[in-house]
Amino acid sequence: MPHKFTVGQAVALAPGVLRSAAAGEYEIRCLIPAPDSDPRDPRYRIKNVSEKHERVAYESELMLSRRSEAAFS
Repeated sequence: MPHKFTVGQAVALAPGVLRSAAAGEYEIRCLIPAPDSDPRDPRYRIKNVSEKHERVAYESELMLSRRSEAAFS
């Protein structure tokens, strides 16, 4: 299945019960193929401006941000 989002797009990360994540927008940094266990849910490497590290998130955990341009420009 093709990715819904593209590199550089601004997205919001859905809050997770077992995940602590910075609030605000994330930027798509890299597209990662979907795992064999669920080929309909590709993954992305994402980055928030207030965090030093990148995260990996499934497409089902992401929503298009109100602002679709890059967060780091």
